[in-house]
Amino acid sequence: MRLPDFEAWAIFACVAEQRSFSAAAEAIGLSKGTVSKAITRLEASLGTSLFHRTSRRLSLTDSGQALAERAQRMVAEARAAEEHARDAASNPSGTVRIAAPITFGIRFVAPAIADLIALHPGLEIDLRLSDARVDIVADGFDIALRVAELPDSSLRARRLAPVTVRVVAAPAYLARAGTPTHPAHLADHACFGYANAIGTWHFSHRSGEEAAVRPQGPLVTDNGDAMLPALRAGLGIARLPDFIVDEEIASGRLVEVLADWRSASIALHLLTPPGTLRPARVEATIAFLADRFRQICAVESKRAA
Repeated sequence: MRLPDFEAWAIFACVAEQRSFSAAAEAIGLSKGTVSKAITRLEASLGTSLFHRTSRRLSLTDSGQALAERAQRMVAEARAAEEHARDAASNPSGTVRIAAPITFGIRFVAPAIADLIALHPGLEIDLRLSDARVDIVADGFDIALRVAELPDSSLRARRLAPVTVRVVAAPAYLARAGTPTHPAHLADHACFGYANAIGTWHFSHRSGEEAAVRPQGPLVTDNGDAMLPALRAGLGIARLPDFIVDEEIASGRLVEVLADWRSASIALHLLTPPGTLRPARVEATIAFLADRFRQICAVESKRAA
């Protein structure tokens, strides 16, 4: 199927209005030659002349006169569509489906959503909290927030901020079981596991040494907050992101161990389905959340320093 030459139609509408190739070229910011070629191209496509050309004046032929109004309507419709799109971008409306981890979602996403709705009352947010890794495309989500080291995928991912992971335990546990000074020592300790990332814990030391251990222990759960009661009770060691444990460390209920060792780096990512075109409501939500969480993570990083 051959598509209409919309550029040529728009140029024709302008020339018909201006009654001058030069004036039309100036009005739309093109060269006179480009305008002339577009009209010639359109005439060849239509098989008819649109203008009577003389050295002194330019006038529409009967065919041109009949088509000029239609061309101007096409341009008007295109301008209306652009204005509607711009209005939608500044006043987005409709439903946006978001998936987020439970703890991060409750502490940070939910307050951000409240501010987002206040800013854009036309939005309707469907927020689902789960520490399970959702299938964004199959489950119909527009946006997913993940605190993780992402594997390669076809999804579009934007890294918003790094997230520090800390190895922590209660003072009572360390007094009873001893304080590990090397990651290898964790093999002799009761370690809590994260169900969605069970496997080897990797560490690197500032000296360049690297270490890996596959810890085991009495508790496996798919939510970091669920480890806190057992941690406070002195039942083991856990590796958790700073936004879960920083307050516990500040209060003295938990202490960080292996502080000289850096755990495998993770980050907060914003994921969207593949593709380049997104509705204005989704673009507005992405822009708001990206800016909010970059600020939040920057503040959290300063607190942790």
